[in-house]
Amino acid sequence: MSRDEKLRTLEALWADLSQDDLHLESPAWHEDALREAETAVKAGQAKFSDWEDAKKRIRRKAATGRA
Repeated sequence: MSRDEKLRTLEALWADLSQDDLHLESPAWHEDALREAETAVKAGQAKFSDWEDAKKRIRRKAATGRA
């Protein structure tokens, strides 16, 4: 499966899973990861990205083979 196919599959799975998001529970580590991200943003060490922009960036990197 190519990277592009994997990304499309991942998006399709997420779209299906997120339709019933009231029954999805975040894993225990998720809150810690969100706090770390928020702290990094406040410290100017990171920034939040729009999900659509992030997907475009991931696709570009996948297409060029850059990690």
